[in-house]
Amino acid sequence: MLVLAVSLIVFLAIRIPIGFAMGASGLLYFMIHQPALISVLPARVFSGMDSAVMISLPLFIIMGHLMNRGGLTSRLIGFCMLFVGRLRGGLGMVSVMASMIFGGISGSSVSDAASIGQVMIPAMEEKGYPPRVAAGLVAAASTMGMVIPPSIPMVIYAFVASESVGRLFLGSLIAGVLVGVFMMTITLILAHRNRYPAEKVDVSAAELWRCSAQAIPALLMPLIVVGSVVSGVTTATESAAVGTVYALLVGMFVYKGLKLADLPGLFRDAILSSANVMIIIAFCGIFTWILALEHVTETVGLLFARMELQATAALLVVTVIVLLVGFFVDVSPAILLLTPIFLPALKLLGVSPIQFGVVLITGLAVGLVTPPVGMCLNVCSSISGLSIINVFRGAAPFLLANALVLALISIFPELSTWLPALIMD
Repeated sequence: MLVLAVSLIVFLAIRIPIGFAMGASGLLYFMIHQPALISVLPARVFSGMDSAVMISLPLFIIMGHLMNRGGLTSRLIGFCMLFVGRLRGGLGMVSVMASMIFGGISGSSVSDAASIGQVMIPAMEEKGYPPRVAAGLVAAASTMGMVIPPSIPMVIYAFVASESVGRLFLGSLIAGVLVGVFMMTITLILAHRNRYPAEKVDVSAAELWRCSAQAIPALLMPLIVVGSVVSGVTTATESAAVGTVYALLVGMFVYKGLKLADLPGLFRDAILSSANVMIIIAFCGIFTWILALEHVTETVGLLFARMELQATAALLVVTVIVLLVGFFVDVSPAILLLTPIFLPALKLLGVSPIQFGVVLITGLAVGLVTPPVGMCLNVCSSISGLSIINVFRGAAPFLLANALVLALISIFPELSTWLPALIMD
């Protein structure tokens, strides 16, 4: 394991992409310790991707791209403005609420940050919000994109943990909504303290009907995708296909922001994003095999037993590790690396795989807004023109919402397990 860990760190330090770094360090391990098994490696690499659930991954990515390019953002922001725009700090509240809804459509925090940030960061700056607060709020709010279902990281975790995608979607819903509620509360408190303005909003019946009618096609997306999986009408892969077709029709014929000429570039971006994740998944299969050969999961379980940790205490320890890993490792490889190490040990202590999955995704979401790797931090830095350190300082107060929710779902398993049990059992 020392060879594996040290070689991986060295490969990452010289900027080899993480998927290839994992593959190279795994190959080095087998060359030194298990040369007789090298001939089996190609089969293990391909078996790591051989799952019907993984077909849903590129479909969810395409679905998010289609809705984003189709003209969703402006209509979504107009809809949110009706509800919270008149409050002090209305634009900040709109950013959080729009991110909540957008997260239920795109399944990606990075897409959330890019789409909402391009509109809301300049708008907040014009209204007198400090630039780092405007960029930091959008970055922090985008963390809900991978927690609120449908969620691309949840699909990856479901594949690794052999869990139901529908149950994970339901299990993460309460956590995602709580992050949004707490973040809006923090925004409201800071707005009163710093005298951020309220917005003048037309709330006439005609305007309410207009904005609602424009937003309804987008709001139906998560209901169609998540509802079809939870009800058992479709599998996760089939629901992703249905959602993709629906997004295409809405973007082209309802919002009319999507043109045929946009599709080749859109599909190219989706293919590249999917291929990047699939390469990591493929080579991470070698890592999982090495963990089994070295009995790492049994060692972790024995460590927890010797420390005499109860389920909640062990999960809190793992939560701290997840947060630390999120500082330096992107979401997908972190899920693939941490799940096979900690999930078996936590299951022996009675922790539900659904609860661990929600804790894992919620914790790694914080890493998207922490330097140096944070992808959402970099997106908002690019939009605002600020350094990532300044954006992080602006985001820090709002990340208290994530920290509070992370503690709650670690201590109270019912926040993750109650809704799946209520609807699917």
